[in-house]
Amino acid sequence: MTDIILHDYWRSSASYRVRIVLNLKQVPHELHSVNLLDGDHKGAAYKAINPQGRVPSLTVDGHDIIQSLAIIDYLDATYPDPPMVSSNPLERARILGQALIIATDIHPINNMAVGNYLKSEFGADGKGVVKWMQHWIQTGFAALEELAPDAGFFGGDAPNLADVCLVPQIYNARRFETDLSAFPKLVRIDAACNQLKAFQEATPESVKENP
Repeated sequence: MTDIILHDYWRSSASYRVRIVLNLKQVPHELHSVNLLDGDHKGAAYKAINPQGRVPSLTVDGHDIIQSLAIIDYLDATYPDPPMVSSNPLERARILGQALIIATDIHPINNMAVGNYLKSEFGADGKGVVKWMQHWIQTGFAALEELAPDAGFFGGDAPNLADVCLVPQIYNARRFETDLSAFPKLVRIDAACNQLKAFQEATPESVKENP
């Protein structure tokens, strides 16, 4: 049996994506908490797994994989049901384009390290950091709303990679009190995803309460 360990932090949206996929694919795994507030990610033990000192990382039979989308790509290749992207090249590219709006254009400039840097190097206060977060979420969501379907998931009848990336980002948007009124299709998709057990059991609160 393959030994799979997900190194994550309960509130990390990138980790949240991977937890959803592991649940959707029903992959047996162990969760290992890396407490970002306590600085676990900066320690030598974790940096031996992930030199970036970021979460998530996935250890598979002693082999370490970093970056959430790379981890999901591995899981899709080894546990293909249900697929997160299409085998059709054009459809695959379309799905990746939607997912990457979140994974490369919103999330990286809204993570904890960026917020802390805005405070320490540019003198931003808490309100300023939240305004920064809200701006980039709304900018990315405006484009994604245009690409969202009028019914169903981004994946049609079942969630795909775009849905998996969307739900944690909506969670973050609400955490930062972002106005989502301009994004009714995204809000609808998020609500539909959160009716599914795989999404419910991956929420930050579920992981925090059941480490």
